[in-house]
Amino acid sequence: MTSLRLFEPSLSDPFESMFRRFLTPTRLDRTLDELDVRVDVVEKNGTFKVRADLPGVRKEDINVRIDGNLVQIDAQTRDEKEFKGNGDKVLRSERYYGAVSRAFALTQDVDESKAVARFEDGVLTLELPKKAGSAAKRLTIN
Repeated sequence: MTSLRLFEPSLSDPFESMFRRFLTPTRLDRTLDELDVRVDVVEKNGTFKVRADLPGVRKEDINVRIDGNLVQIDAQTRDEKEFKGNGDKVLRSERYYGAVSRAFALTQDVDESKAVARFEDGVLTLELPKKAGSAAKRLTIN
């Protein structure tokens, strides 16, 4: 009789090994509705710098819209046909295809005419200068 065991030299007790595997984080399957665009936003020298992760997306399939202080990033990933038609059988497919979108508000309006967008290695980088505006006015209470 042969038995297959997870090789863990530090754990000789099968119960302890099972307990450890139970507590290890597992990967949860996500649906397309749960996918999102992860962003970092930094404010520096009158400019908002945004970095958004868009792995597997082509530059042509990204749309960025700016409306005042609102920023919206839309992206589309396409189904690749490399496995189909060659007689291959797909055993597991975890890559997603479809549209994702992310919108967020900044603390100040953006000067759209000076905004710059770059896309490299799956990361979208936006440089969004703040719109020059009048300073807040303090009202005197009579």
